[in-house]
Amino acid sequence: MTSTGIRLHAPAPGWAISADVVVVGSGVAGLTAALRCEAARLTTVVVTKARLDDGSTRWAQGGIAAALGEGDTPEQHLEDTLVAGAGLCDEEAVRILVTEGPDAVRRLIDTGAHFDESSEGRLELTREGGHHRRRIAHAGGDATGAEISRALVEAVRARGLRTIENALVLDLLTDAEGRTAGVTLHVMGEGQHDGVGAVHAPAVVLATGGMGQVFSATTNPSVSTGDGVALALRAGAEVSDLEFVQFHPTVLFLGTDAEGQQPLVSEAVRGEGAHLVDGDGVRFMTGQHELAELAPRDIVAKGIMRRMQEQDAEHMFLDARHFGADMWEHRFPTILAACRANGIDPVTEPIPIAPAAHYASGGVRTDARGRTTVPGLYACGEVACTGVHGANRLASNSLLEGLVYAERIAADIAVSHAENGLHARVPEPVPDPERPAHPLLAPEARFAIQRIMTEGAGVLRSEESLARAADQLQRLHSEARDALDENGKTAEPGVDTWEATNLLCVGRVLVAAARLREETRGCHWREDRAGRDDTRWRRHIVVRLNPDRSLAVRTTDTADFPPTRTDQRPQEQ
Repeated sequence: MTSTGIRLHAPAPGWAISADVVVVGSGVAGLTAALRCEAARLTTVVVTKARLDDGSTRWAQGGIAAALGEGDTPEQHLEDTLVAGAGLCDEEAVRILVTEGPDAVRRLIDTGAHFDESSEGRLELTREGGHHRRRIAHAGGDATGAEISRALVEAVRARGLRTIENALVLDLLTDAEGRTAGVTLHVMGEGQHDGVGAVHAPAVVLATGGMGQVFSATTNPSVSTGDGVALALRAGAEVSDLEFVQFHPTVLFLGTDAEGQQPLVSEAVRGEGAHLVDGDGVRFMTGQHELAELAPRDIVAKGIMRRMQEQDAEHMFLDARHFGADMWEHRFPTILAACRANGIDPVTEPIPIAPAAHYASGGVRTDARGRTTVPGLYACGEVACTGVHGANRLASNSLLEGLVYAERIAADIAVSHAENGLHARVPEPVPDPERPAHPLLAPEARFAIQRIMTEGAGVLRSEESLARAADQLQRLHSEARDALDENGKTAEPGVDTWEATNLLCVGRVLVAAARLREETRGCHWREDRAGRDDTRWRRHIVVRLNPDRSLAVRTTDTADFPPTRTDQRPQEQ
């Protein structure tokens, strides 16, 4: 796979540092990869867009799934994951997750993460949608992500890892052979480094999180603008399954005009016995699935949307009044505070909820060691598509996937350094291509993109809505391209314009894949193609960016992922 030669319009780097590994992102995946690389005596630099603890991990409420309870097994966890993935999980990737997961969680505990325990000192486990057993470890009741983030950040600081905070990654650097040679980035504000610079390294780990900000309402923080996927596409990497965006069924409804990050009401609330009801107090998930409110998320989200359509309602309700004040205060203090801050008291009234964009099951395509189709570029966490999630992520598998695959990436980088002597190799990036840089969108384009995506590629999709979205996105793309090609003008480089440009990139790919997949599967819901079609569509959609900035879209021949590179070491069996 060769680079596209496409880069964001940005000033030339004014400073540079070198390392063995640069990790982009500071969630569970990024910090785990960094800590494991540092433990292997690799010079490691962590680059993060805000502060170390500002990524998506800190917002995770429910917990981390692993077969840690009595009577539970990795095989049972695997089966639940495959069912939720609706026929598109890579079984070997899932098997890696569920077999290596329990020990990975124990290592996380050894790192300093404290999970809730019973009076007997055992892990207190709960259930979430799609799980047939209690296997969700949680912390602080509903503050699991915050605790994991705290423990990893403290470990990073205690070990003295070099970190660059408030830094937006821009583009991948490559050497004359097309291998990874580091990244360019823009550091915001005062500090040791400022403005556009570079980190030169033969290995880059993308752990940049999701792209939920491509929609108007999302549970993702404001930094989740698809930067890693867009960077990978410009670098020539393949992305897969981007049409499978999971909309969390129970997000606090703040009005039809609410935009940006919305408060999540964890699936664990339903796991502890809360009911979904309509405006008349009638439960509507019973009879729709054997697990009722604890069905996989795509099924629950569809059930909510159907009831809303039937009743011409803007939202449904989550009723957990029977928990009582004590349970709310001790088991779900974060959610209780968020509800009360918005004028709702779940102790005495049902919570208004509606689905909102939550998690990207697809992303940068990787193999079992986290390697992408670009040599030296790795990806883990939500930015990656490992094959674990298939068409729909099983609840609380995301933290585990980030943990397990980050460890595998660190192990692979350590082996590569030992085999190839990369400690002594300082990569020499090739100069910027002569072709014009990628045109930038004006900051206000971000809101136009979000409206287009929400209306055309949200929970409910159709050929008509997707075609309209594709045309509108193409118009934004063409206007920016034509302005640059005709008179060399583009929006002023800066964080807002870079983010808007990245959002347009990932939005175009998502819509192209969703339009091609003419079926309903997992969290991809086509109103005009209601059935699941295994004969034609039990396969993956893979997209890459052409040098002319058009999209190359193809489907795999089977449900199996092809190798990321034919010259890589063989996969273990």
